[in-house]
Amino acid sequence: MGKIKAPLSKIYKETNYIRKKLFTVTAACKDVPLKLTLSMPSKNLLKTKVGGGFYHIYNRGVEKRVIFQDIQDHKVFLNYLKEHLSPPPDPEDLLEIFTLQGTSFKGIPRQPKNYFQKIKLLAFCLMPNHFHLLIKQENPEDMEGFMRSLATRYSMYFNKKYDRVGPLFQSIYKASLISDDVYLLHLSRYIHLNPQEYTNNLAQAYSSYGDYLGIRKTAWIDTDFILSFFNQKVIPDLAKINSYKEFVEKYKGEKDLTGLLLESPEVDL
Repeated sequence: MGKIKAPLSKIYKETNYIRKKLFTVTAACKDVPLKLTLSMPSKNLLKTKVGGGFYHIYNRGVEKRVIFQDIQDHKVFLNYLKEHLSPPPDPEDLLEIFTLQGTSFKGIPRQPKNYFQKIKLLAFCLMPNHFHLLIKQENPEDMEGFMRSLATRYSMYFNKKYDRVGPLFQSIYKASLISDDVYLLHLSRYIHLNPQEYTNNLAQAYSSYGDYLGIRKTAWIDTDFILSFFNQKVIPDLAKINSYKEFVEKYKGEKDLTGLLLESPEVDL
């Protein structure tokens, strides 16, 4: 897998320019000229759909409510990620016997949508009231389908378990297109440092950091792309950094993590 190409930066700038133009509407009547400027939605709600694009995705609970209340909640969300991102099972292994009006037959129960080789998950973390995902999508529409399925499944599970109704998440997920390699690296560090708000042991947090340290090997998490930067040392920022752990933990203890980003993530966490 190659590095992020320069055209992505161009796309990123051009789409921001187009957004600004789209949301200024000028109208005129016979006697009174009228200029109407619509309120500008967050640029991360107006998602730039790029095949091969890298994205930082984030969402949180409605009214900032806790969306991961116990170990089971974390495991269910992670299992949904696993099902969406792992190779689809052999149909023969899914066959079950159904009985309808006294007649038995074999069939395959409805399966969750599979995004293996369509979505690559590079990094993630689950916080009590929000989550972060760092992904690469293969096709322009993959991220939208993936996130819709993931959020719907988890919301249904959560509402049933806790006997509640209504939306679980504050809004539709937000996603920002990553414009260059340096921003990608800083985002991965930002995501892996988030759990320090509730734990001193980052390696054991509900995140992909343990995979980057070699403590575990999760098949549906792609660590190779980001770690390759530390082997090749092609980015000046990494010239004096010996490992990904050093890259992350030299900022450990910092309370304001937004300083690690090259631009504001435009989300109030």
